[in-house]
Amino acid sequence: MTITDFLAPQHVVLDVRLPDKRRLLEDLARRAAATLALDAGFIQGALEAREALGSTGVGGGIALPHARLAQVGRPLGLMLRLRPGIAYEAIDEQPVDLVCLLLIPAETPSEPLNALACVARRLRDPRLVAALRHVRDPAAFYAMLTDER
Repeated sequence: MTITDFLAPQHVVLDVRLPDKRRLLEDLARRAAATLALDAGFIQGALEAREALGSTGVGGGIALPHARLAQVGRPLGLMLRLRPGIAYEAIDEQPVDLVCLLLIPAETPSEPLNALACVARRLRDPRLVAALRHVRDPAAFYAMLTDER
């Protein structure tokens, strides 16, 4: 699995201003609902339930909120860059500014791990993360993120 399997160029949004984690999850749910023709409240509830198990803030300003949904036929990703970063209860207690939402079909046991691992692997590169924080164009952001050399 590669990032292009679940993230489309039009699902990269830069410099979103949101006040807190709750509003971020609400915004992500709204955006995903529009793409999937699902109820935003339902998606938000699934994301909040996952966050209740433990924060998906993985450190270094990165969060990977995700949920399994029976109503999703194939994985969907959304990538947001926040300006400024927000408190997210991340493991390193640092503000989060790079967020990758993953919604994954409930019936595929390995897909969530593959999709999460895909994104986590790419965002482990400090040079890439620094470049993603400064690029101005969503298309350039997508090209950098999905370059799997």
